[in-house]
Amino acid sequence: MSQNDHIEESAAPLIEHLTELRQRLIRSVIAFLIGMVICFTVATPIFNFLTKPLCDVLATRGQDCDLIFISPQEGFFVAIKVSLLGGLMLSFPYISLQLWRFVAPGLYKSEQGAFLPFMIASPFMFLLGASFAFYVVTPLAYDFFLGFQQFGADGEALPDAGVGDGLSVVFQGSAQEYLNLTVKFIVAFGLCFQLPVLLTLMGKAGLVTAEGLKVVRKYAVVGILVLAALVTPPDVITQIILFVVVYGLYEVSIWLVARVERKREKELKEQGLWFDEEELEEGEDVSEWGKTPGSDG
Repeated sequence: MSQNDHIEESAAPLIEHLTELRQRLIRSVIAFLIGMVICFTVATPIFNFLTKPLCDVLATRGQDCDLIFISPQEGFFVAIKVSLLGGLMLSFPYISLQLWRFVAPGLYKSEQGAFLPFMIASPFMFLLGASFAFYVVTPLAYDFFLGFQQFGADGEALPDAGVGDGLSVVFQGSAQEYLNLTVKFIVAFGLCFQLPVLLTLMGKAGLVTAEGLKVVRKYAVVGILVLAALVTPPDVITQIILFVVVYGLYEVSIWLVARVERKREKELKEQGLWFDEEELEEGEDVSEWGKTPGSDG
């Protein structure tokens, strides 16, 4: 067989994979567009639902929940952003299915069984983080922001209003600005809740170890504090909540990675491929394919 024939045979499967990838990307885009159109038809109820944390905080202060458009096109762009977010959430299960069907044929059955739980856990953890942000963090953040309002003589004056007792500085929020900030909270916390999934997957691939995660724990604490300062508003309460939650997820990740390592050790011992360091130090005859706790595979 000539070298050109070999190149042509190796190129054929690549073209087939690229063709399949193109088809699945097209299907995913179509699913996203369909979800976006569906959400666009109900953009107003979705937006009203997203305003619930703000409206609840305003209600406790005796204020009406009135958001405004500061430009003629703002209402249209708000509907588009709501449609984009809703369309992505609606189509995500189908997009994940297309991704799985493209990747799965190239995996062994054992690898498929190991990878599939992470495909399921990832959207679940994102929804959990998004729900936590929407129902817990966002109300606290808006309560903090609205605490800087100042009511004049006709309203309830703040104790520290000082000389400007007659000046009213009250909230008249832009619908687009509110949506941007709320989506920022939801996405940020949804991504933060991916930490156990990511670290556990890396642990299963042998890229990180439980002992290694414990060693860098102090650096992780600093990183989480910086993340809390960037993601949350300058409110100590919400920053502490985010730090406690993400650090708790980090500790859970250490436990999950350690569990993966114990399971791998058990499987290798059953196959006769695991040897303790003490046995190696005693000079026992270990075949070249024996594994130590810190080795790959």
